[in-house]
Order: sequence, then C-alpha cells, then structure tokens
Amino acid sequence: MLSYLVRRLLLLIPFSLGVAFVVFALLHVIPGDPAIVLLGEEATAEALAQVRTNLGLDQPLPVRFGLYLLDLVRLDLGRSIFRNEAVSTVIAERFAATAEVALLATLLSVVVGVTLGVVAAVRRGSIVDVGCMLFAQLGVSMPVFWLGILLMYLFAVRLAVLPSIGRGEPLVDALLAAAMGNPGVLRTSLAHLAMPVVALGLNGAAILSRLVRSSMLETLSADYVRTARAKGLPIRRVVMGHALRNALLPVISVVGLQFGALLGGAVLTEGIFGWPGLGQLAVGAISQRDIPLVQGLVLVFALMFALVNLAVDVLYVVVDPRVRLR
Repeated sequence: MLSYLVRRLLLLIPFSLGVAFVVFALLHVIPGDPAIVLLGEEATAEALAQVRTNLGLDQPLPVRFGLYLLDLVRLDLGRSIFRNEAVSTVIAERFAATAEVALLATLLSVVVGVTLGVVAAVRRGSIVDVGCMLFAQLGVSMPVFWLGILLMYLFAVRLAVLPSIGRGEPLVDALLAAAMGNPGVLRTSLAHLAMPVVALGLNGAAILSRLVRSSMLETLSADYVRTARAKGLPIRRVVMGHALRNALLPVISVVGLQFGALLGGAVLTEGIFGWPGLGQLAVGAISQRDIPLVQGLVLVFALMFALVNLAVDVLYVVVDPRVRLR
C-alpha cells in the first residue's frame, strides 16, 4: 500500500508538468490581450507596451514557459495581474468557501442517494420503488441552475426564510462561535449554505440513487445473499452487512468524481447564489485574461482531481479487502 501511494504521488510531478504545458499553450492561443483588458481600448501604444514589459508578456513563449516552470518548482504560482496578489493567496481565500459547499453537498447526496437506492432495490416493483425512481428521474433531468432558481424563488422570495445570495461566516468559525455561546452566527452560516448545498446535493443524490439501485439489484441476486437469507439472517443484516458493502464499489467511483467536480467550483450554482468560491473566481479570471490566475486555478483543479482519485482507490481496499493495490 505504501509503495503504491508513493508511486502515485510521484506521478503527480509529470502530470502537473503536462497540465501546466497544455494550459499555458491554450491560454496563449486564444485571442485577447491582458494589457488591453487592464488599460482599456483607448490606451496608447506606449502604455500598452510598458504594461506588457512589466508583466513579461513581451518575452518569447519558450522563455515565459521556462520561467513559469521555474516558479512551479519553487511552488510559486505567480501573481494575479488584476489583483496584484500571489495566485496561491487568492486561491486559498476562495477555497474554503468551495470546500464547504462541496463537502456538505457530497454528504447530502450520499445519504439521500444511497438510502433511496437501497430502499428502491429492496422494495423493487412497489410504489416506493416507483417514487424513488421518479425522484431520481426528476433530479437527473432538472438542471442544477434551474433547481437553484426555484429554491431561491420559494425560500428567499416567497417565504423569505433564507438569504438569497452571499456567504455568511466561514463554517469553521461559525462552529467555534456556537461553541463559545453564540449560536446565531452558526444559524446564519447554515442559512447561507442551505440552498447551494441542496441544489447540488439533490442532483448528485438522484444520480447515486439510480446507480445504487442497479448495483443493489445485481448484488441481491447473488448466491451468497440467497444463502444468507436461507440461513434465516434478518433482512437488515443481509442488506446492510452483505449486499450493500459489495454494491458500494461503483458508487465510490461516482462519489469521487462528483466531489472532485464540486471542488473545482460549481460555476453556475456559485453564480446564482453569489457564492464567493473558486467557480466564480475562475470565470472572472478568464474574462479578465488574468493568465497567471487561470493557470494556477486549472493546475489546482487538476491536482485536486488526481488526489480525489487516489483517495477513491484507497477506499476500494477499505470497503472490499479483496482489492489489492499494486
């Protein structure tokens, strides 16, 4: 296990270099000039030339890429053109907001999706099964941004029980404040989180419920499950102890993909609810042609996906000891 982890972590080095090269090449192929975006269309040629010199945009592409790789070796992602801050600092400021939504939405999707999938499989063909699959079909068919708008209209506009946009105190700070006797901060933080988490979580739950149902139906028909039932074991023990554990492997893969995608920033959801996460940051950086910030964001997104996939591989071994990592 340890040697496998070391090899996978070492593979992140060429992986990061490949991502850096592709992103660098694409950003310099698409049209647009950061100097013009920064100074405006009416700027003089001398002013534009001076800005390009200050930003290093007047150097040949191989030289700029070499300097960028040298900075990466020093774990320096560069400085944002428009924010005049270190890219790592800008990303770190927004990462916590995205991580809060990603973690809670993934937790909600797992709890709801696995529960509905198991119930639908156990009660196959019943009205409960039909109801669970109707929820799954609606959740898969309804775009996340449309669900977000409906939630905002209902809970923020009509009922006025939840804030429509923005973020409260960071959840960790809110929990500390509640522990010190100030629960109002926690209520405000959770109120701001509620609609983005539900919008993303229900969509993920719909996908998981269909997958869990399909996987559970296949597992429940296996010989070892029939043997467990023939021995007179309680149905709860058969389902939870024998069938569900063996049906979780494909579910873990999908949960990992969903969590990695959410860590990359749910762009539409963050835009609807005015959530200051990595998704909104990426959209702003691309529209402003903030090349160092875009490069840093894409590299961080790629590394997060790679680390999540590594965690999924490790979870395979935890769930099913028959799996061996080589």
